[in-house]
Amino acid sequence: MRTHVVRIAGVAGAIALALAATHTAGAQTPNEAATARPAAAAYQGDHAMDHYRKPSDAELQKNLTPLQYQVTQDAYTESPFHNQYWDNHAAGIYVDVVSGEPLFSSLDKFESGTGWPSFTKPLEPKNIQERTDRSDFMVRTEVRSKHANSHLGHLFDDGPKPTGLRYCINSAALRFVPVDSLEAEGYGQFLPAFEKAGLVKQHQ
Repeated sequence: MRTHVVRIAGVAGAIALALAATHTAGAQTPNEAATARPAAAAYQGDHAMDHYRKPSDAELQKNLTPLQYQVTQDAYTESPFHNQYWDNHAAGIYVDVVSGEPLFSSLDKFESGTGWPSFTKPLEPKNIQERTDRSDFMVRTEVRSKHANSHLGHLFDDGPKPTGLRYCINSAALRFVPVDSLEAEGYGQFLPAFEKAGLVKQHQ
């Protein structure tokens, strides 16, 4: 059952979370995440994720940027409006920067005005875990990835229809895979949704 004892919405929510971000992760330049060397190997599909083993802490610190490590491993919050994907409008999917497990799709991304990537639903619900977070004098629903146990962000119930949900996610926890790279990177199973939306030509 989802717990929402304190509901933070709209501008007030953005201000509260921005204050939390200021004393945690600090500012991230938009290109910082792009310099990371993701710890994950090439994605091999859902079956391979069942046997996934998370890299050691030493490997994570070597392969992730400092901010990516802080966000995914220490549950820090990056600064709003100064992160890589908050205003990314390209078609594609967002995967865990550690494991490569698919998490969200650009088809479900929307402009929340908060300065963080926001989604109405997960791409693969089975790859998402929810926990009660009582940090920063608030009670929120934390969102983590299933296989890598990466901290991703938080879930709120002030999103648009049809779900009414807002998955507020840190860019530093994500890696973006553009639609024209999905098949080459092992995510071809998600192409039909983009084909249906007219964002990519259908296979002949």
